[in-house]
Amino acid sequence: MSEEEIAIDDFTRVELRVAKILEASEIEGADRLLKLQIDLGSEKRQLVAGIKKSYAPEELVGKHIVVVANLKPARLRGEESQGMLLAAQTDDGPVLVSFDKEVPLGSVVK
Repeated sequence: MSEEEIAIDDFTRVELRVAKILEASEIEGADRLLKLQIDLGSEKRQLVAGIKKSYAPEELVGKHIVVVANLKPARLRGEESQGMLLAAQTDDGPVLVSFDKEVPLGSVVK
């Protein structure tokens, strides 16, 4: 059992969507963060994600990821992050949540 249980109403408030990484780049002075330009199908956004330990920017372009689309924007290292990607935390660093088949951009993840 997890540390804190939530009600189904809490979970349904989180909007998980499929996005494609269009561009990825380093952020000057940041040792864990990368800046990502993503496509949600209906709109493009910028994310800042702590995945630099596991991924070089060039290997991220074209990947389909899962994004929390209705998270309030935040500023990290002077860059605006308009959502959050999902990744598993391992001893070797974060591992992106991905798909084994092609999924349309913007699809809802339930």
